[in-house]
Amino acid sequence: MSETIRLTLDEVRDLCQSILTRSGFGPDHAAAISDMLTTCQIDDCQSHGLFRLFMCNDTIKAGKIDGHAMPVLAPSDNAIVRVDAQGGMSLLAFEKALPVLIEKTRTHGIAAMAINRCFHFSALWPEVERLSSAGLAAMAMVPSHSWVAPAGGTRGSLGTNPLAFSWPRQGKDPFTFDFATSAFARGEIELYRRAGKPLPEGVAIDKDGNPTTDPQAAMDGAMLTFGSYKGSALSTMIELLAGPLIDDLTSLESMEFAAGAGGAPYHGEIIIAFDPAQFSGGRVAENDARAERLFADITDQGARLPSQRRFVARARNKARGYVEISKTLYDDLQALAEQAQAT
Repeated sequence: MSETIRLTLDEVRDLCQSILTRSGFGPDHAAAISDMLTTCQIDDCQSHGLFRLFMCNDTIKAGKIDGHAMPVLAPSDNAIVRVDAQGGMSLLAFEKALPVLIEKTRTHGIAAMAINRCFHFSALWPEVERLSSAGLAAMAMVPSHSWVAPAGGTRGSLGTNPLAFSWPRQGKDPFTFDFATSAFARGEIELYRRAGKPLPEGVAIDKDGNPTTDPQAAMDGAMLTFGSYKGSALSTMIELLAGPLIDDLTSLESMEFAAGAGGAPYHGEIIIAFDPAQFSGGRVAENDARAERLFADITDQGARLPSQRRFVARARNKARGYVEISKTLYDDLQALAEQAQAT
């Protein structure tokens, strides 16, 4: 069993802030990113927690992101909230526009946030859960880089293209899912590579288009969508809604923009929020009960709702006041902190 290190929740946040600040992020961006990474780490979401500090540092080193850019919220008299990240990370733009999205959703019944010109690396579920905690249902989508081959294809055309959704529940954790439309998340493949473990069959092809279980060959080749043609069509839909629909880049264009540099992809994000009170004609309690009957029917037969394990991890880690990470990751983060300080 690999050795682990315990970090208090404050130590997790402080470590994030320290590395991000030393890497070159301004205080507002460092705080927004640290909040996201700490949230993910508390939920034992290893691929999007502290591990993502490496990508944040790589993005700064690539020289394209502005670590001090302040997002600009456009005035709007309709149900669309547009926020320009100005070439910074997406999270600060989301924070700035979130109150307006909530207000517009309650006014119109449905509203959408378009984040443009942002670098994006983070999980989507914390964002949609911010909306479900306000009593709204929500979904979010982003493209990435063209790392994923379409069904029947031999090279990357699509992004990992995650889709997240959250449904509010009275007095209970929300119904939330967040998954990539690729068979594996890019971050998971990197974790397999770092651990020296083979990938499952059917998740990637090498640069010649042949199936592979080698994580490095997968990263040099292309990933595959889940569900063959169904996943490929869903991924393409996300390309369109989070790209051309909001006047932003597709995964192919994001890859071209990167020009071989490392770091987070550059593109846009769309978040759509729904007000159950208006959609149900004010019959929220009755329809909450209908939703709860569905959830109960699922769990009563032994099935698991998505995110249940994450909610258990959150409750456990908050109660005990610390998280556990591998010593290897901890040592790598300490080296990253020293490296960032030196530069």
